[in-house]
Amino acid sequence: MPEINKVVLAYSGGLDTSVILKWLQDTYHCEIVTFTADIGQGEELEPARAKATSLGVREVFIDDLREEFVRDFVFPMFRANAIYEGEYLLGTSIARPLIAKRQIEIATLTGADAVSHGATGKGNDQVRFELGYYALKPNIHVIAPWREWDLTSREKLLAYAERHAIPIEKKKGGGSPYSMDANLLHISYEGGILEDPSAEPEESMWRWTASPEAAPDSPEYLDLEFSRGDIISINGVEMSPASVLFELNKLGGKHGIGRLDLVENRYVGMKSRGCYETPGGTIMLKAHRAIESLTLDREVAHLKDELMPRYASLIYNGYWWSPERAMLQKMIDASQESVNGWVRIKLYKGNVIVCGRESKTDSLFDATIATFEEDMGAYDQKDAAGFIKLNALRLRIAARLRNRK
Repeated sequence: MPEINKVVLAYSGGLDTSVILKWLQDTYHCEIVTFTADIGQGEELEPARAKATSLGVREVFIDDLREEFVRDFVFPMFRANAIYEGEYLLGTSIARPLIAKRQIEIATLTGADAVSHGATGKGNDQVRFELGYYALKPNIHVIAPWREWDLTSREKLLAYAERHAIPIEKKKGGGSPYSMDANLLHISYEGGILEDPSAEPEESMWRWTASPEAAPDSPEYLDLEFSRGDIISINGVEMSPASVLFELNKLGGKHGIGRLDLVENRYVGMKSRGCYETPGGTIMLKAHRAIESLTLDREVAHLKDELMPRYASLIYNGYWWSPERAMLQKMIDASQESVNGWVRIKLYKGNVIVCGRESKTDSLFDATIATFEEDMGAYDQKDAAGFIKLNALRLRIAARLRNRK
């Protein structure tokens, strides 16, 4: 076992990380620094400070990263229209590189020689955290307790906590049966009855969204203004990135938007079933594609769509800090220089419906050419005959060959 003097622990104050804190003290006999990130999970974080202090921690960091999270991670990802396996909007995946970044910054600031996280040895998060650590500080030592200890069940964790007098809050009704993760982009649910892919999630599970059946019977319209691919105002009111996402979550949740039930392929090799609520992200994706439809050149738009699955997989698998993701991001961001204008969206019973879009300065849509009426000579329809024949040449050659056989 290496000699560790100080470790920065990603700390939530819950059962797992509280046990990890004590386990690190007992196993490595080192000083612990705790780091708690506020990325919009909607929970009171100050109790984590008191709990860490009661367990002997002298350096406690609780950082509000909400604006940085949306501005520097969520918005760049949505410029790419990134979706993993056709459905997942990467809400958990995109939060991990930011947490890893800040954890490494704190390690450098405090002189720590190790970092630690509470991700299990079966999931994707261990990969995401640790690829980030190593990309940002190559010689950092990583401690992953779930891969080292023998506390392999919740019962064993609770017994350890009781044995060492670690305070664990008892939630009313025994708490949620699901493993949940939340931030400003989404909330996820795993475990419990969801481990049976044939079982429908209980309606009581969903926390952010009304069911489409119970959503308002009247639609709601939103005007979303874009600048260089990012939403900068809602209904004429300018907002910061985090405020935009917060407001869209509230409006989307009210109208039953953003629920997803998915069996996905984890990077570590297994399939897992998860449920997600991403109301604001669902609205952003629809609106962003709508404004791009006006302002992006056809081949640029198609190339973006071809690259998107690779970009999404890089984020899902933990390669945010890789050179290939940085290269793709530069290409994506360059494409967004012209993505300016507004989109009108209608929210209604789980649906996001585009009702209009306009770009006064960057639109490539020309009504004088696209019209079914007289186009004043802008397009000679006779030219299409040669275009079609040239494109049909290889098909005609292949058909002649078949007909000779």
